[in-house]
Amino acid sequence: MPNKQDIREFSPVQLEEYLEEKKEKRFRAKQIQEWLWKKSARSFEEMTNLSLPLRNMLAEDFVINSLKEDFVQKSEDGTIKLRFRLFDNSLIESVLIPSLGRMGRVTACVSSQAGCSLDCKFCATGFMKLKRNLFAGEIYDQVVLLTKKSIEAYGQPLTNIVFMGMGEPLLNYKNVLAAIDKITSESGLNISAKRITVSTSGIAKMIKKLGDDEVRFELALSLHSANNIKRSKMMPINDSNPIESLVEALNYFDEKTGNKITFEYILFDNFNDSQEDARELAELCKRVPAIVNIIEYNPVDNVPYRESSEKRREAFVNYLERNGVITKVRLSRGKDIDAACGQLANK
Repeated sequence: MPNKQDIREFSPVQLEEYLEEKKEKRFRAKQIQEWLWKKSARSFEEMTNLSLPLRNMLAEDFVINSLKEDFVQKSEDGTIKLRFRLFDNSLIESVLIPSLGRMGRVTACVSSQAGCSLDCKFCATGFMKLKRNLFAGEIYDQVVLLTKKSIEAYGQPLTNIVFMGMGEPLLNYKNVLAAIDKITSESGLNISAKRITVSTSGIAKMIKKLGDDEVRFELALSLHSANNIKRSKMMPINDSNPIESLVEALNYFDEKTGNKITFEYILFDNFNDSQEDARELAELCKRVPAIVNIIEYNPVDNVPYRESSEKRREAFVNYLERNGVITKVRLSRGKDIDAACGQLANK
């Protein structure tokens, strides 16, 4: 059968209907789903509690389009970047970020699209063309493979997942939420939704939809300026989704879910790191119940922006803290292997 469908794209009900049509017991659907999502089976041969004729029939009618590890790099600071090859030979990147102190955290940064369409002027992925959305199974596979790599490299599984890799998650809404459902479900990987953060460049109507769907994960807005003119210069998406619309959407999300909201803010030298920029951000934080993550800029070829100086960064953070804004400074990891924030470009 040409162009077989990935069986993971079938819902439990569709799978039951398929089995019934094939004169098989409907309860086999639950067994198959368990193999796919809880045990992360990548071949029908592994499904040993199914009869051989049923396994052969599934292999004849379906495929399991799992990811294949294509290239691995390890940074001096312990960060690991993995490039995965998809079934159509598209490439994506994911990152493992260890913080193995007293809390023993390992964060997986996963991708939601192959490439990106948003053209953010400071991001290497933004210079790539969007090839396609990832399927739910491909997003899920990243978490499975990163968990295995984490245990192998650091001796422990993942503690946190951030959708901050390649692509805009809210432009692949259905598949991202379907993947998170499997990642968090007891019938899947059973990872707490509170340990998952979805980062968006800011699509107001989709942020509201997250509220309507009462998602349980946390939300981060890639902000980088509380000034519409400056933000539009860096992020063309701001032209159609200005800060006023994002404020309304974020407050709606907060009202519906109560989940944590974070503003991600990269400081660029003499562009968005002045005391006036800090004042505008502090004023914005009075309108949205958000904390601020100050992110160190990571160099990208052919980009006009430069990293803010330590002196200007300290002054910026001090202003926010004096004005009651909960602020954290996130130093970059994996710069030497182009694995840091904004650097993913399949290099």
